[in-house]
Order: sequence, then C-alpha cells, then structure tokens
Amino acid sequence: MAHAAVRCPSALGSGDGEMGKPRKVALITGITGQDGSYLAEFLLEKGYEVHGIVRRSSSFNTGRIEHLYKNPQAHIEGNMKLHYGDLTDSTCLVKIINEVKPTEIYNLGAQSHVKISFDLAEYTADVDGVGTLRLLDAVKTCGLINSVKFYQASTSELYGKVQEIPQKETTPFYPRSPYGAAKLYAYWIVVNFREAYNLFAVNGILFNHESPRREIACI
Repeated sequence: MAHAAVRCPSALGSGDGEMGKPRKVALITGITGQDGSYLAEFLLEKGYEVHGIVRRSSSFNTGRIEHLYKNPQAHIEGNMKLHYGDLTDSTCLVKIINEVKPTEIYNLGAQSHVKISFDLAEYTADVDGVGTLRLLDAVKTCGLINSVKFYQASTSELYGKVQEIPQKETTPFYPRSPYGAAKLYAYWIVVNFREAYNLFAVNGILFNHESPRREIACI
C-alpha cells in the first residue's frame, strides 16, 4: 500500500498542551454528517481542538457545521479546522494524522446507504472496510499507538438477519448487504489492532437515530 514507505516522526511532546495541560485534540472523519457535526459541537464545548477530514467537491458541503466556523461567512477557522482527505487515500491520512497528532480519532466517515451499497459494492468496501484499516495503519505508521484513543462507528447492520431479539453484544453477526459486510471487516480490524498492538480502540454499534440534521434519504 502507498503508505508502507512513509515514515513519520514520533509524536514528541504530544502529551501536554499549553501550561502543562493535557492536549485534547480530536480528529473526526465524517464531520459534515449528522453525528460528526453534533460530535464536533460537543467536543468544542469541552475545550477540544477539533480537526475534520472532508472530501473535495465542487461546492461546499459543510452546511451542518457552518456555525462552528470562527467566521461562517468567510469560512475562517477557529478551534475547528478542516483538512481535505479521503478514506481511500492512505498517503493523505498519514499526512493529516502526522500533522495533527490527535489524541482521539472518531471514524464516522462511510458510504452508509444500504441500498446504494449494492450498486457501489467495491467502493463501499474500500471506504467503509479498508478505509478503517488505512486509518489504523496511519496511527501505527506515525508512532501514535500509545497516545491515541480510536473510536469506530459501527452499525446494527452487522446483525442483518437477526439471530435474536433484542440484539446484544454477543448476538452473532449476519450482515445482509455490502455495507454490512464492509462494516463487519472494520469491526474486526479494530478488535485486531486493539489485541495485537494494545491500541485503545473501541467499536460503538449504533442503531438508527434521528435528528433535524439527518439526511432526508435515510429517513
């Protein structure tokens, strides 16, 4: 993979911020989505420096986080900073993580439409499955295994053809879509990195949840 040859300097001095206070630096993929925008708000209120990864497009797609800019009209950043990147590009992920040196990473980015995942199965696998591996590999490449906490947004689609009602953490997985299958790989690669490298890495299995910011196509 492209990032295999990349070597990042270790996160020297990454433990403390100003005046000896612990650094609170979050990196969010999917920051422009429903959950990402609410998470960015929450972390900013907690005094975090928040960084988000956004994909380049011909028009701004930051409607859910416009109010978090220091100057929304001019898109001037304050404690929220955005970086162009993509979960399909390992080189850019290494570059961003090495630059930001986050203390927490929240992987909320995904191609999350179940029906569309049947039409874009390979792309869904690349973003949702291998994209998670690229993020984890970037953490390892940049020498941040011992200083980063990693959260993976998982999904109830892991259960697919449900084996019991209600589901719990020990309910067997049975994904029924390319989206669910890709997220299943992401789930287990997070577990693997936790067990193999002692990385603080967790999965949160999320069921449907609504808000005024939810995409209309998902309602």
